[in-house]
Order: sequence, then structure tokens, then C-alpha cells
Amino acid sequence: MIKAKKKTYKNGLRVVTVPMKDNPTVTVLVLVGTGSDYEPKEINGISHFLEHMCFKGTIKRPNSKVISHELDSLGCQYNAFTGSEYTGYYAKGDSKNFKQMFDVVTDIYLNSTFPESEMEKEKGVIVEEINMYEDMPASHVQDLFSEVLYGDQPSGRSTLGSKENIYKMVRDNFVEYKKTHYVSENTVVIVAGNITNDEVYKEVDKYFKDVPVTKTGKKPKTKDSQDKPNVLVKYKDTDQTHFVLGVRTFDIFDKRNTAFSLLGAVLGAGMSSRLFTKLREEMGVAYYVRAFNQASLDHGSFQISAGVNNSRTEEVIKEILKECNKLINEKVGINELEKVKSLIIGNTKMSLEATDDIANYYGSQELMKKEIKTLEEKIKEIKAITAEDIQKMAKLILKDNNLNLAIIGPYKEKSQFESILKF
Repeated sequence: MIKAKKKTYKNGLRVVTVPMKDNPTVTVLVLVGTGSDYEPKEINGISHFLEHMCFKGTIKRPNSKVISHELDSLGCQYNAFTGSEYTGYYAKGDSKNFKQMFDVVTDIYLNSTFPESEMEKEKGVIVEEINMYEDMPASHVQDLFSEVLYGDQPSGRSTLGSKENIYKMVRDNFVEYKKTHYVSENTVVIVAGNITNDEVYKEVDKYFKDVPVTKTGKKPKTKDSQDKPNVLVKYKDTDQTHFVLGVRTFDIFDKRNTAFSLLGAVLGAGMSSRLFTKLREEMGVAYYVRAFNQASLDHGSFQISAGVNNSRTEEVIKEILKECNKLINEKVGINELEKVKSLIIGNTKMSLEATDDIANYYGSQELMKKEIKTLEEKIKEIKAITAEDIQKMAKLILKDNNLNLAIIGPYKEKSQFESILKF
């Protein structure tokens, strides 16, 4: 059994260690509790932009070439990522290089200088990243779905921000934003791999002892209510229609999330799932279809996404709603339920084979919920779900006035889709 240990320092910093004696690698991950959900409208996109800028130089390592050369020389995999509610910086490599890897990652996190010349160049890079995702309808439609759900509030905006915002940002924006959010009580350091707890604590003491103790910036509460179906259509001359169909669910602290995850798996997990069988094997209209529950700090959504033949989009949406309706009216059979449980448990185990995945697994739990559940505890929760639990969730959430649809394709009017949004 893989065990994680948590230690909280006087300044509020949390450290999670996952010793894995027989693993040849180690991952150093630093997570901070901020992302696009924390951003005022006028600087939407700054969490992601700041993440880019942290690799542009520190006092000790004056530019990105020095940083990348050092990590490449250690044979590391390294990167950073930004979401709506947290940002992460990591390096993974040979455990014998742990101390040097820790030094680099913490230097990037704590001591970035945000050189203005690099910032101006990076604006072009981020704008091209925005262009890239806008040219990828399967990804861009996810942003549209957030907009449908939450509108003109942080949870409804893109993590990348707008091009206009990116061009307007100045160095002071980064300095102030980092000062507000990159503070000790909002930071979790995770080390997973062939290390000991004491080795990690020694490095933490060295690098994080002088981090100031200040209150972290707060996330605006998401307004999460709905009284009728919502549709957002974006015209694009595509060969295939991409859409996300979904409903509002629960926040990350709600115990019903496990049941809803199984409901999603019945519909869209694996090649034997109901929607994969219906849309791909029987109807031949889609290459991919997915269904999953996504929980956040103060809101959540269940979503079904697919890319389908333009001429059959309405037909496909109707079929998806029919499959959802079956979950309302009929209990999942025992054999199907056991298959789905085995699939989720097996995929979860396989997703935790590497030190970087394990670091993310334990670190995100601690950052978001301030608790850590083992894999065994999560498996126990999955096994406890019954067919009655799933049907109860379907009846509770799958209602006409809770439906939302975001769609990208050769359509100019949303009325044709509004008329079919009913179970």
C-alpha cells in the first residue's frame, strides 16, 4: 500500500511525502491554490501567464535557457500547468538528483523575476496558444460549456484569458498577483518517489523557511443556479460538430460525487459503455464520446461530449437524452454495475503507476479538500455504490430545466437545439 504523510509548518505550508523505496524516480511538485476562478475580469488569464513567466528567470538562474539546460542535463521531465482552481510546477527524474531538482523547482516557484523583455515576447506565445485551442473545436467547446453554465463570472471564463487582456498586462500585475496568492498557507509541496520523509523536510526547511506568512487571496463565490435550459452556439465552418451536453451537479465536498461518477461511467467510460455502443457501434456517427462528473470548490457539472456528423447532430443529442432517460426510469443491472466498478478501479490503479501521477493524486486532494484519502479508501467508496444510488442521482439531476448545451459547428441559430432539450 502506498502511504502519504502530511506535515504542516508554522507558516501554514503543507508538505506531502510519498516514499516509494523501490521506484527509481522522484517527482517534486509544488501546487498553489489559484487559477482562473480567482481572477478579476480585467486580468483574466493572469494565472496561466504567470505560470509561463516563472520559467523566464530567477536571480540564481537568470533566464529560461539556464533553467531548461539544468533540468535537461539531469534527464528530467518538467513542466507546469494552470487550471481554474490551482496551478502546479513539477520536475520528475532520477531519485539520485532529488536535491538539485528540488532546488530548481522551488527557485522557479519562489524567486521568479518576471523580466519585462521576456514578458513582451511571451505575450505572442500565449496569443498563439489561444489561437491553437480556438482551432481545436473539441477543446474550445469546453470553454463554451463553462460560459453557458456560469456566464460573466470567473468560473465562466477561459483559463487562457482573452487576447486583449494578454496584450494589456504589465509586470506589476504579476508581482501583485503572486504576492496575493503565492503564499505559504496556499501552497502544498509534494514529493513522491525514492526518498525519505526526513530528506524532504531538510530541503523544505532550507528553501521555504523565509516565505512570508500572509493571508491568501480569496476565490469569489460562484453563482450556480438555473431555471431553464441554456444553449450557446458558435458558428464555425467545420466538417464535424462538437458539443458538450450537461447539467449542474455538486461541489467537490459532496459525498454523492462517487455515485455520479459511476453514472457517468455507465454512459461513457470504455468501449462497452452505453453511449459508445450507441453512437459509434450502432449509429456510426462519432469517433469519440465521453461522459464524466467534474467537481470544483463551490460548483460541479456532469457533461457528455462528442464530435459527430454535421447532418445528424440533432438526432445524436436526442439519442443521448434517451439514454439518460433510461437511467431515470430503470436501475442499472448488476452485471453492468460490476463491470463499471471494475473499469473505474482498474483505470485508477493504472493511473497511479508513476511518481508524477501519485504526486498529483495526493497533492490535489490536500490542496483542494485539506484531506488525503488512500486508493483503498476510494475503492471502498466505489464498491459501496448501488444501482439504487445511481438511479437516485439520475432522478435528482437529470431534469429539463437543468440542461445546458454548448456547440461548435455550421449553425447560426440556437432555436433548433432549444426545442429538443428535454428528457
